[in-house]
Amino acid sequence: MRVLVIGSGAREHALLLALSKDPNVSKLLVAPGNAGTGKLAEQHSVDVASGAAVTDLARKVEADLVVIGPEVPLVLGVADALREVGFATFGPSAAAARIEGSKAFAKDVMAAAGVRTAHSEIVDSPANLDAALDRFGPNWVVKDDGLAAGKGVVVTTDRLVARDHAAELLETGHPVLLESFLDGPEVSLFCLVDGETVVPLLPAQDHKRVGDGDTGPNTGGMGAYTPLPWLPADVVQQIVTDVVEPVAAEMVKRGCPFSGLLYAGLAIGSQGPAVVEFNCRFGDPETQAVLELLESPLGEALNATATGTLGSLAPLQWKDGAAVTVVLAAENYPGRPRTGDTITGADAAGVLHAGTAVEDGAVVSAGGRVLSVVGSGEDLAAARADAYAKIESITLPGSHFRTDIGLAALEGRISL
Repeated sequence: MRVLVIGSGAREHALLLALSKDPNVSKLLVAPGNAGTGKLAEQHSVDVASGAAVTDLARKVEADLVVIGPEVPLVLGVADALREVGFATFGPSAAAARIEGSKAFAKDVMAAAGVRTAHSEIVDSPANLDAALDRFGPNWVVKDDGLAAGKGVVVTTDRLVARDHAAELLETGHPVLLESFLDGPEVSLFCLVDGETVVPLLPAQDHKRVGDGDTGPNTGGMGAYTPLPWLPADVVQQIVTDVVEPVAAEMVKRGCPFSGLLYAGLAIGSQGPAVVEFNCRFGDPETQAVLELLESPLGEALNATATGTLGSLAPLQWKDGAAVTVVLAAENYPGRPRTGDTITGADAAGVLHAGTAVEDGAVVSAGGRVLSVVGSGEDLAAARADAYAKIESITLPGSHFRTDIGLAALEGRISL
């Protein structure tokens, strides 16, 4: 099976690494890739947002399966363009990708499916902002209603901060979603979904804020770990039964069945799981940790999803132990990152590339989240030690990373 992966981040690097271990995969191709993916796959240039360009490339490389990593091409209908000309494609249609592309659409689906989520209100005019803010608090959650790469969210107890963020979004023409605050620790659960068939992967926890102790602004994600020692085993099945399956069924009912990876971000509070958000693709940095523990052939699972045969896939098998992802970020991230600096140590095992490029034969930084360093071990402590030992061998001027990925769980400071 010849597999073409679309994207250029650490998520795509992790997908390629897992696919390279699948005996069913005879050839790996990636577009556009990054400075690290060339060791695993043949690299091609492409406009990932263009259905025509991606389709032309899939024809050129004779792909048997196309795997779309990022959300933007999915929301823009690239998967539709591929399917229209007969390519098996892992990733939802544009209609189904609205589960991430429009938070208002996601809320409507959840309401119809009877799924618990935060109370919310859309604000599309500055004139209505203050009255709407008065209906929320003392914790304000302010979101961009569209795609924001994980950085369009502000959670604050300061009404002025909430108002400033909302006003900034409205000034740029973006509707604002105000939400009530959900208590409890957060869980990321990835599920392969084929219509109404749902197969969960391991649960993970992301660390969104830039600084240790969950301080500073939100980012695209600074690290993750899996599994979650504080999460009872039956909660995953509860999430599948009470959240993912009803949403999948509702989307079938609406004529936009989901096919691909449905990512449920949840808060596990006193009343059980409640949805914070849905994403229509593998999440980053959780993917890097989750796939590190996957023993089953990834290509077989993705192809079964893409071809409508997920229901006959053998149960997924997982390695024992734990995995941790630590993100190495460029100076000033999540603001405008410094780029163009030479990186050393980026070719080591367990180092996945994201914002990297090659200049004059050297690997240099080319984005905000530059590398994902993945550690594994017999337990969370060993996985953390492995990840942090690896990251200490990497140099990038001005870079920064969180030192506490998975630490609260290790120290028993997370509970339901």
